[in-house]
Amino acid sequence: MTVSTVPPEEKSTDGQPATLGLYVRTYLAKVRGGDMGALPAILGLIALTIIFSVARPVFFSAANFANLLSQGAAVTVIAMGLVFVLLLGEIDLSAGYASGVCAAVLATLLTTHGFPWYVAILGAVVTGVAIGLVIGLLVSKIGIPSFVVTLAAFLAFQGAVLLLIKGGTIISVDDPTIKMINFDGRFTPLQGWILYGVTIVALTALQLWKRTSRARRGLAVEPMSVIALRVGSIAALMGVGVYVLNLERGRNILFSQKGVPMVVLLIGILLVIWTFVLSRTAYGRHLYAVGGNKEAARRAGINVDAIRISVFVICSGMAAVGGIIAASRQASVDPNTGGSNVLLYAVGAAVIGGTSLFGGKGRVLDAVLGGAVVAVIENGMGLMQYSAGQKFIVTGVVLLAAAGIDALSRRRAASAGLR
Repeated sequence: MTVSTVPPEEKSTDGQPATLGLYVRTYLAKVRGGDMGALPAILGLIALTIIFSVARPVFFSAANFANLLSQGAAVTVIAMGLVFVLLLGEIDLSAGYASGVCAAVLATLLTTHGFPWYVAILGAVVTGVAIGLVIGLLVSKIGIPSFVVTLAAFLAFQGAVLLLIKGGTIISVDDPTIKMINFDGRFTPLQGWILYGVTIVALTALQLWKRTSRARRGLAVEPMSVIALRVGSIAALMGVGVYVLNLERGRNILFSQKGVPMVVLLIGILLVIWTFVLSRTAYGRHLYAVGGNKEAARRAGINVDAIRISVFVICSGMAAVGGIIAASRQASVDPNTGGSNVLLYAVGAAVIGGTSLFGGKGRVLDAVLGGAVVAVIENGMGLMQYSAGQKFIVTGVVLLAAAGIDALSRRRAASAGLR
Protein backbone atom coordinates (compact mmCIF):
# COMPACT_ATOMS: atom_id res chain seq x y z
CA MET A 1 0.00 0.00 0.00
CA THR A 2 1.23 3.47 -0.91
CA VAL A 3 0.82 6.12 1.78
CA SER A 4 0.50 9.74 0.63
CA THR A 5 3.03 12.14 2.14
CA VAL A 6 1.13 15.21 0.97
CA PRO A 7 -0.64 17.03 3.82
CA PRO A 8 -4.42 17.34 3.32
CA GLU A 9 -4.19 21.12 3.06
CA GLU A 10 -1.78 20.75 0.11
CA LYS A 11 -4.17 18.63 -1.97
CA SER A 12 -6.76 19.78 -4.47
CA THR A 13 -10.25 18.33 -4.68
CA ASP A 14 -9.00 15.49 -6.89
CA GLY A 15 -6.24 14.57 -4.43
CA GLN A 16 -3.40 16.17 -6.38
CA PRO A 17 -0.79 18.67 -5.09
CA ALA A 18 -2.24 22.15 -5.14
CA THR A 19 0.30 24.50 -3.56
CA LEU A 20 3.27 26.33 -4.99
CA GLY A 21 5.57 25.06 -2.25
CA LEU A 22 4.79 21.42 -2.90
CA TYR A 23 5.04 21.96 -6.65
CA VAL A 24 8.54 23.42 -6.20
CA ARG A 25 9.60 20.49 -3.99
CA THR A 26 8.27 18.04 -6.55
CA TYR A 27 10.13 19.82 -9.34
CA LEU A 28 13.38 19.83 -7.35
CA ALA A 29 12.97 16.11 -6.73
CA LYS A 30 12.63 15.57 -10.49
CA VAL A 31 15.82 17.58 -11.09
CA ARG A 32 17.71 15.56 -8.49
CA GLY A 33 16.40 12.43 -10.17
CA GLY A 34 17.97 13.45 -13.47
CA ASP A 35 15.04 15.12 -15.23
CA MET A 36 16.61 18.55 -15.72
CA GLY A 37 14.77 19.48 -18.92
CA ALA A 38 15.68 22.92 -20.23
CA LEU A 39 16.95 24.20 -16.86
CA PRO A 40 20.66 24.18 -17.84
CA ALA A 41 19.90 26.13 -21.05
CA ILE A 42 17.81 28.72 -19.19
CA LEU A 43 20.42 29.21 -16.48
CA GLY A 44 23.17 29.39 -19.11
CA LEU A 45 21.24 31.95 -21.14
CA ILE A 46 20.70 34.14 -18.07
CA ALA A 47 24.37 33.90 -17.05
CA LEU A 48 25.67 34.65 -20.56
CA THR A 49 23.34 37.63 -20.95
CA ILE A 50 24.51 39.11 -17.66
CA ILE A 51 28.19 38.53 -18.46
CA PHE A 52 28.06 40.05 -21.95
CA SER A 53 25.85 42.95 -20.82
CA VAL A 54 28.37 43.86 -18.11
CA ALA A 55 31.40 43.36 -20.36
CA ARG A 56 29.87 45.18 -23.33
CA PRO A 57 26.86 47.37 -22.44
CA VAL A 58 26.07 47.67 -26.15
CA PHE A 59 25.11 43.98 -26.03
CA PHE A 60 21.61 44.80 -24.75
CA SER A 61 21.07 47.80 -26.99
CA ALA A 62 18.01 47.85 -29.24
CA ALA A 63 20.12 47.52 -32.39
CA ASN A 64 22.11 44.54 -31.11
CA PHE A 65 19.03 42.85 -29.65
CA ALA A 66 17.31 42.98 -33.04
CA ASN A 67 20.49 41.78 -34.73
CA LEU A 68 20.69 38.91 -32.24
CA LEU A 69 17.19 37.71 -33.17
CA SER A 70 17.87 37.97 -36.88
CA GLN A 71 21.27 36.35 -36.58
CA GLY A 72 20.03 33.23 -34.80
CA ALA A 73 16.74 32.75 -36.69
CA ALA A 74 17.95 30.39 -39.43
CA VAL A 75 19.91 28.16 -37.03
CA THR A 76 16.94 28.01 -34.64
CA VAL A 77 14.54 26.91 -37.37
CA ILE A 78 16.93 24.24 -38.64
CA ALA A 79 17.38 23.05 -35.04
CA MET A 80 13.59 22.69 -34.73
CA GLY A 81 13.66 20.14 -37.53
CA LEU A 82 16.67 18.35 -36.05
CA VAL A 83 14.75 17.82 -32.79
CA PHE A 84 12.45 15.38 -34.62
CA VAL A 85 15.40 13.36 -35.92
CA LEU A 86 17.18 13.37 -32.56
CA LEU A 87 14.02 12.14 -30.82
CA LEU A 88 14.55 8.83 -32.65
CA GLY A 89 18.24 8.71 -31.73
CA GLU A 90 19.15 9.43 -35.38
CA ILE A 91 21.24 12.25 -36.84
CA ASP A 92 21.06 14.41 -39.96
CA LEU A 93 24.46 15.81 -40.93
CA SER A 94 23.09 17.21 -44.17
CA ALA A 95 20.61 19.70 -42.69
CA GLY A 96 22.94 22.68 -43.06
CA TYR A 97 23.77 22.20 -46.71
CA ALA A 98 20.21 21.06 -47.41
CA SER A 99 19.16 24.55 -46.36
CA GLY A 100 21.78 25.91 -48.76
CA VAL A 101 20.41 23.84 -51.64
CA CYS A 102 16.88 25.04 -50.93
CA ALA A 103 18.08 28.65 -50.68
CA ALA A 104 19.81 28.24 -54.05
CA VAL A 105 16.59 26.85 -55.55
CA LEU A 106 14.73 29.87 -54.19
CA ALA A 107 17.27 32.30 -55.66
CA THR A 108 17.40 30.68 -59.10
CA LEU A 109 13.61 30.51 -59.36
CA LEU A 110 13.39 34.20 -58.47
CA THR A 111 16.21 35.52 -60.65
CA THR A 112 17.04 33.10 -63.45
CA HIS A 113 13.49 31.95 -64.15
CA GLY A 114 11.58 35.02 -62.98
CA PHE A 115 8.96 33.22 -60.87
CA PRO A 116 7.01 35.16 -58.21
CA TRP A 117 8.05 34.87 -54.57
CA TYR A 118 5.35 32.39 -53.56
CA VAL A 119 6.33 29.95 -56.31
CA ALA A 120 10.00 30.28 -55.32
CA ILE A 121 9.19 29.58 -51.66
CA LEU A 122 7.04 26.60 -52.61
CA GLY A 123 9.83 25.27 -54.83
CA ALA A 124 12.38 25.58 -52.02
CA VAL A 125 10.13 23.83 -49.47
CA VAL A 126 9.22 21.04 -51.91
CA THR A 127 12.94 20.54 -52.58
CA GLY A 128 13.54 20.19 -48.85
CA VAL A 129 10.69 17.70 -48.46
CA ALA A 130 12.00 15.66 -51.40
CA ILE A 131 15.49 15.59 -49.87
CA GLY A 132 14.08 14.37 -46.56
CA LEU A 133 11.98 11.71 -48.28
CA VAL A 134 15.00 10.26 -50.09
CA ILE A 135 17.10 10.26 -46.92
CA GLY A 136 14.28 8.68 -44.92
CA LEU A 137 13.75 5.92 -47.46
CA LEU A 138 17.45 5.10 -47.55
CA VAL A 139 17.59 4.93 -43.76
CA SER A 140 14.35 3.06 -43.07
CA LYS A 141 13.87 0.85 -46.12
CA ILE A 142 17.45 0.13 -47.24
CA GLY A 143 18.84 0.10 -43.72
CA ILE A 144 21.81 2.42 -44.24
CA PRO A 145 22.74 4.18 -40.97
CA SER A 146 21.57 7.79 -40.89
CA PHE A 147 25.11 8.93 -40.11
CA VAL A 148 26.39 7.47 -43.39
CA VAL A 149 23.46 8.62 -45.54
CA THR A 150 23.49 12.17 -44.26
CA LEU A 151 27.29 12.39 -44.37
CA ALA A 152 27.13 11.44 -48.06
CA ALA A 153 24.37 14.00 -48.57
CA PHE A 154 26.45 16.60 -46.72
CA LEU A 155 29.22 16.15 -49.29
CA ALA A 156 26.89 15.93 -52.30
CA PHE A 157 24.87 19.01 -51.40
CA GLN A 158 27.99 21.16 -51.36
CA GLY A 159 28.39 20.30 -55.01
CA ALA A 160 24.70 20.82 -55.68
CA VAL A 161 24.87 24.38 -54.33
CA LEU A 162 27.83 25.15 -56.60
CA LEU A 163 25.99 23.77 -59.62
CA LEU A 164 22.80 25.68 -58.87
CA ILE A 165 24.50 29.04 -58.49
CA LYS A 166 26.99 28.53 -61.34
CA GLY A 167 30.17 27.93 -59.38
CA GLY A 168 31.32 30.68 -57.06
CA THR A 169 28.93 33.42 -58.10
CA ILE A 170 26.64 35.24 -55.70
CA ILE A 171 22.94 35.50 -56.56
CA SER A 172 21.22 38.58 -55.18
CA VAL A 173 17.75 38.17 -53.69
CA ASP A 174 16.00 41.47 -54.28
CA ASP A 175 12.37 40.41 -53.95
CA PRO A 176 10.81 42.75 -51.35
CA THR A 177 8.57 40.03 -49.89
CA ILE A 178 11.47 37.65 -49.34
CA LYS A 179 13.57 40.43 -47.81
CA MET A 180 10.76 41.27 -45.38
CA ILE A 181 11.15 37.85 -43.74
CA ASN A 182 14.50 38.53 -42.08
CA PHE A 183 16.11 41.60 -43.67
CA ASP A 184 13.98 44.70 -43.33
CA GLY A 185 10.56 43.39 -42.29
CA ARG A 186 9.35 44.91 -39.02
CA PHE A 187 6.04 45.46 -37.27
CA THR A 188 5.10 48.97 -36.24
CA PRO A 189 5.33 49.65 -32.48
CA LEU A 190 1.53 49.46 -32.19
CA GLN A 191 1.40 46.18 -34.10
CA GLY A 192 4.14 44.84 -31.84
CA TRP A 193 2.15 45.61 -28.69
CA ILE A 194 -1.02 44.16 -30.21
CA LEU A 195 0.88 40.98 -31.09
CA TYR A 196 2.25 40.91 -27.55
CA GLY A 197 -1.22 41.25 -26.04
CA VAL A 198 -2.72 38.55 -28.27
CA THR A 199 0.16 36.19 -27.41
CA ILE A 200 -0.22 36.64 -23.65
CA VAL A 201 -4.01 36.25 -23.77
CA ALA A 202 -3.66 33.10 -25.90
CA LEU A 203 -0.99 31.70 -23.56
CA THR A 204 -3.15 32.35 -20.50
CA ALA A 205 -6.19 30.76 -22.13
CA LEU A 206 -4.14 27.72 -23.17
CA GLN A 207 -2.73 27.22 -19.67
CA LEU A 208 -6.19 27.47 -18.08
CA TRP A 209 -7.74 25.17 -20.69
CA LYS A 210 -4.99 22.60 -20.13
CA ARG A 211 -5.51 22.71 -16.37
CA THR A 212 -9.28 22.41 -16.65
CA SER A 213 -9.00 19.56 -19.13
CA ARG A 214 -6.65 17.60 -16.87
CA ALA A 215 -8.79 18.21 -13.79
CA ARG A 216 -11.88 17.02 -15.66
CA ARG A 217 -10.12 13.71 -16.39
CA GLY A 218 -8.90 13.32 -12.81
CA LEU A 219 -5.24 13.94 -13.67
CA ALA A 220 -2.67 15.94 -11.72
CA VAL A 221 -3.00 19.69 -12.20
CA GLU A 222 -0.63 22.58 -11.58
CA PRO A 223 -1.48 25.06 -8.83
CA MET A 224 -2.95 28.32 -10.10
CA SER A 225 -0.03 30.13 -8.48
CA VAL A 226 2.38 28.23 -10.73
CA ILE A 227 0.40 29.12 -13.83
CA ALA A 228 0.24 32.77 -12.75
CA LEU A 229 3.99 32.81 -12.10
CA ARG A 230 4.76 31.21 -15.47
CA VAL A 231 2.50 33.50 -17.48
CA GLY A 232 3.65 36.55 -15.51
CA SER A 233 7.33 35.74 -16.11
CA ILE A 234 6.82 35.22 -19.82
CA ALA A 235 4.72 38.39 -20.05
CA ALA A 236 7.43 40.40 -18.29
CA LEU A 237 10.24 39.06 -20.49
CA MET A 238 8.27 39.55 -23.68
CA GLY A 239 7.20 43.01 -22.56
CA VAL A 240 10.81 44.06 -22.05
CA GLY A 241 11.70 42.59 -25.43
CA VAL A 242 8.93 44.43 -27.26
CA TYR A 243 9.79 47.69 -25.48
CA VAL A 244 13.48 47.44 -26.44
CA LEU A 245 12.71 46.47 -30.04
CA ASN A 246 10.29 49.40 -30.36
CA LEU A 247 13.11 51.84 -29.58
CA GLU A 248 14.60 53.64 -32.57
CA ARG A 249 17.76 51.84 -33.65
CA GLY A 250 18.38 53.54 -36.99
CA ARG A 251 20.92 56.31 -37.43
CA ASN A 252 19.06 57.93 -40.32
CA ILE A 253 15.90 59.68 -39.16
CA LEU A 254 14.44 59.31 -42.66
CA PHE A 255 14.46 55.50 -42.40
CA SER A 256 13.02 54.27 -39.10
CA GLN A 257 14.22 50.91 -37.85
CA LYS A 258 12.09 50.43 -34.78
CA GLY A 259 9.72 47.54 -34.31
CA VAL A 260 9.67 43.79 -33.72
CA PRO A 261 11.30 41.86 -36.62
CA MET A 262 8.78 39.80 -38.59
CA VAL A 263 10.97 36.71 -38.34
CA VAL A 264 10.07 36.56 -34.62
CA LEU A 265 6.42 35.91 -35.54
CA LEU A 266 7.46 33.22 -38.02
CA ILE A 267 9.50 31.40 -35.38
CA GLY A 268 6.63 31.73 -32.92
CA ILE A 269 4.16 30.22 -35.39
CA LEU A 270 6.49 27.30 -36.15
CA LEU A 271 7.03 26.73 -32.42
CA VAL A 272 3.28 26.58 -31.76
CA ILE A 273 2.58 24.27 -34.72
CA TRP A 274 5.32 21.73 -33.98
CA THR A 275 4.72 21.82 -30.23
CA PHE A 276 1.07 20.97 -30.91
CA VAL A 277 2.12 18.14 -33.24
CA LEU A 278 4.45 16.60 -30.66
CA SER A 279 2.28 17.05 -27.58
CA ARG A 280 -1.31 16.86 -28.82
CA THR A 281 -1.42 14.37 -31.70
CA ALA A 282 -1.21 10.61 -32.08
CA TYR A 283 1.75 11.15 -34.38
CA GLY A 284 3.65 12.88 -31.58
CA ARG A 285 2.91 10.07 -29.13
CA HIS A 286 4.05 7.51 -31.68
CA LEU A 287 7.23 9.48 -32.32
CA TYR A 288 8.15 9.48 -28.63
CA ALA A 289 7.27 5.79 -28.40
CA VAL A 290 9.59 4.88 -31.28
CA GLY A 291 12.33 7.04 -29.82
CA GLY A 292 11.95 5.38 -26.42
CA ASN A 293 11.85 1.77 -27.62
CA LYS A 294 11.60 0.99 -31.32
CA GLU A 295 10.84 -2.70 -30.93
CA ALA A 296 8.15 -2.15 -28.31
CA ALA A 297 6.57 0.49 -30.55
CA ARG A 298 6.57 -1.94 -33.47
CA ARG A 299 4.85 -4.61 -31.39
CA ALA A 300 2.28 -2.04 -30.32
CA GLY A 301 1.27 -1.63 -33.95
CA ILE A 302 3.08 1.61 -34.76
CA ASN A 303 4.41 1.93 -38.29
CA VAL A 304 8.03 2.51 -37.32
CA ASP A 305 9.29 2.92 -40.89
CA ALA A 306 6.74 5.63 -41.62
CA ILE A 307 7.73 7.49 -38.44
CA ARG A 308 11.43 7.27 -39.34
CA ILE A 309 10.80 8.57 -42.86
CA SER A 310 8.60 11.39 -41.58
CA VAL A 311 11.21 12.84 -39.21
CA PHE A 312 13.72 13.26 -42.04
CA VAL A 313 11.03 14.88 -44.20
CA ILE A 314 10.23 17.32 -41.39
CA CYS A 315 13.91 17.98 -40.73
CA SER A 316 14.74 18.78 -44.36
CA GLY A 317 11.52 20.74 -44.77
CA MET A 318 12.49 22.90 -41.82
CA ALA A 319 16.00 23.18 -43.26
CA ALA A 320 14.36 24.64 -46.37
CA VAL A 321 12.58 27.25 -44.24
CA GLY A 322 15.90 27.98 -42.52
CA GLY A 323 17.53 28.43 -45.93
CA ILE A 324 14.84 30.91 -46.96
CA ILE A 325 15.39 32.86 -43.73
CA ALA A 326 19.17 32.86 -44.32
CA ALA A 327 18.73 34.04 -47.93
CA SER A 328 16.44 36.81 -46.70
CA ARG A 329 18.93 37.98 -44.06
CA GLN A 330 21.84 38.06 -46.52
CA ALA A 331 19.66 39.28 -49.43
CA SER A 332 21.73 36.83 -51.47
CA VAL A 333 22.81 33.21 -51.83
CA ASP A 334 26.45 32.16 -52.15
CA PRO A 335 28.46 28.89 -51.93
CA ASN A 336 28.71 29.24 -48.13
CA THR A 337 24.94 29.51 -47.55
CA GLY A 338 24.06 26.67 -45.19
CA GLY A 339 27.71 25.72 -44.81
CA SER A 340 30.47 26.75 -42.42
CA ASN A 341 29.19 26.26 -38.86
CA VAL A 342 25.44 26.22 -39.58
CA LEU A 343 25.01 22.48 -39.00
CA LEU A 344 27.21 22.47 -35.90
CA TYR A 345 25.29 25.36 -34.39
CA ALA A 346 21.92 23.79 -35.26
CA VAL A 347 22.77 20.43 -33.67
CA GLY A 348 24.30 22.28 -30.74
CA ALA A 349 21.16 24.38 -30.30
CA ALA A 350 18.92 21.32 -30.07
CA VAL A 351 21.21 19.51 -27.61
CA ILE A 352 22.02 22.57 -25.49
CA GLY A 353 18.28 23.25 -25.20
CA GLY A 354 17.69 19.83 -23.64
CA THR A 355 16.98 17.38 -26.49
CA SER A 356 18.68 14.06 -25.83
CA LEU A 357 21.15 12.61 -28.32
CA PHE A 358 20.00 9.16 -27.21
CA GLY A 359 16.42 9.64 -28.37
CA GLY A 360 13.07 9.71 -26.64
CA LYS A 361 13.42 13.10 -24.92
CA GLY A 362 13.09 16.56 -26.38
CA ARG A 363 10.76 19.42 -27.33
CA VAL A 364 10.69 21.98 -30.11
CA LEU A 365 11.09 24.64 -27.43
CA ASP A 366 14.54 23.16 -26.76
CA ALA A 367 15.66 24.32 -30.19
CA VAL A 368 14.50 27.88 -29.47
CA LEU A 369 16.23 28.02 -26.09
CA GLY A 370 19.39 26.39 -27.42
CA GLY A 371 19.33 28.62 -30.49
CA ALA A 372 19.19 31.64 -28.18
CA VAL A 373 22.20 30.36 -26.22
CA VAL A 374 24.23 29.78 -29.41
CA ALA A 375 23.27 33.19 -30.83
CA VAL A 376 24.18 34.93 -27.56
CA ILE A 377 27.56 33.18 -27.47
CA GLU A 378 28.39 34.04 -31.06
CA ASN A 379 27.11 37.61 -30.82
CA GLY A 380 28.61 38.35 -27.41
CA MET A 381 32.04 37.00 -28.28
CA GLY A 382 31.94 39.00 -31.50
CA LEU A 383 31.34 42.17 -29.51
CA MET A 384 34.24 41.24 -27.24
CA GLN A 385 36.39 40.78 -30.36
CA TYR A 386 37.11 37.11 -29.82
CA SER A 387 38.75 35.35 -32.73
CA ALA A 388 36.93 32.73 -34.79
CA GLY A 389 39.06 30.05 -33.14
CA GLN A 390 38.03 31.16 -29.67
CA LYS A 391 34.37 31.20 -30.69
CA PHE A 392 34.55 27.61 -31.95
CA ILE A 393 36.32 26.44 -28.79
CA VAL A 394 33.79 28.07 -26.44
CA THR A 395 30.81 26.80 -28.44
CA GLY A 396 32.33 23.30 -28.52
CA VAL A 397 32.83 23.33 -24.77
CA VAL A 398 29.23 24.44 -24.21
CA LEU A 399 27.96 21.66 -26.51
CA LEU A 400 30.12 19.08 -24.74
CA ALA A 401 28.84 20.26 -21.37
CA ALA A 402 25.23 19.96 -22.60
CA ALA A 403 25.83 16.43 -23.88
CA GLY A 404 27.57 15.52 -20.62
CA ILE A 405 24.65 16.83 -18.57
CA ASP A 406 22.29 14.78 -20.76
CA ALA A 407 24.34 11.59 -20.26
CA LEU A 408 24.67 12.09 -16.50
CA SER A 409 20.96 12.89 -16.19
CA ARG A 410 20.03 9.69 -17.98
CA ARG A 411 22.39 7.67 -15.78
CA ARG A 412 20.92 9.24 -12.63
CA ALA A 413 17.38 8.66 -13.86
CA ALA A 414 18.20 5.02 -14.63
CA SER A 415 19.75 4.56 -11.19
CA ALA A 416 16.70 6.10 -9.53
CA GLY A 417 14.45 3.74 -11.48
CA LEU A 418 16.38 0.68 -10.29
CA ARG A 419 16.19 1.65 -6.65
